[in-house]
Amino acid sequence: MKTRTGEFPIGVRQLWMDWHKDIDTLIGWAKEAGLEVIDVGKNGDETVQKVLDAGLRVGSVDFAEWQGMISADGAKRADAVARNTDYIRACTEHGPQNFFLAMLPENPELTRQENFGYMSESFGALAAVLEETNSHIVIEGWPGPGALCCTPADLRAFFKAVPSRAMGINYDPSHLIRMGIDPLRFLEEFKDRVFHVHGKDCTLLSENLYDYGSEQAPTFAEPAAFGAMHWRYTIPGHGVTRWTKVFEMLKENGYKGAVSIELEDANFNGKEAGEKQGILLGAEFLSGC
Repeated sequence: MKTRTGEFPIGVRQLWMDWHKDIDTLIGWAKEAGLEVIDVGKNGDETVQKVLDAGLRVGSVDFAEWQGMISADGAKRADAVARNTDYIRACTEHGPQNFFLAMLPENPELTRQENFGYMSESFGALAAVLEETNSHIVIEGWPGPGALCCTPADLRAFFKAVPSRAMGINYDPSHLIRMGIDPLRFLEEFKDRVFHVHGKDCTLLSENLYDYGSEQAPTFAEPAAFGAMHWRYTIPGHGVTRWTKVFEMLKENGYKGAVSIELEDANFNGKEAGEKQGILLGAEFLSGC
């Protein structure tokens, strides 16, 4: 299964659901469903070869150690760099990889500038092994507690601080939309840094935005699952992303990567049958874009 525009292979990101946890089960289902790609978790050193042996492509591999890379403790940072260096070497024995993570600090209570300094130091130390293996980190801009590199301003600063071309982006328009950042303008600015794409979307709940605004928690209502009061994540086709335009822009820039469905949609998550349906509906939609 591929996108109509650009013919980018479509796949699925391995998540927390029970039927996802066993990589052999997920591989078998993906092949039956016509998917071509799997994004694997933090045990990529054990699972990458299984995916490849099944005739599928690895879209991304979760980094082994995340928060230790942005720790105020220098020894913890050094240990995280060493662990991730070994992990990169183990995973890339099977070929170059995209190493996925969100820039989540160990202590989000520290100032953002302080955590930014720790992050830049740690990832600067990893640049050589990533370049040597022709691999990349692919940063997802999930705006979790204290998260860095979610906005254009942060990413510009990071790429200046760590100028290695091994530093890249996992393009996921859903996070940009919830933050009010134009996903197409973002893609135009950072297209040369995009090495992987998540097929996840976001819808805006305009009535709720009027009723509750965007700054305060509601007094009587409950936020949407996989979302907030004025937005929620969806499968592609149920949100506002202009996917055909996204793929046109990627194609024009020579993108050679994949698009992996990351299922976080309250209409489908919760039961295995619904989750499989959501992934396939999202993939079918993308195949027509």
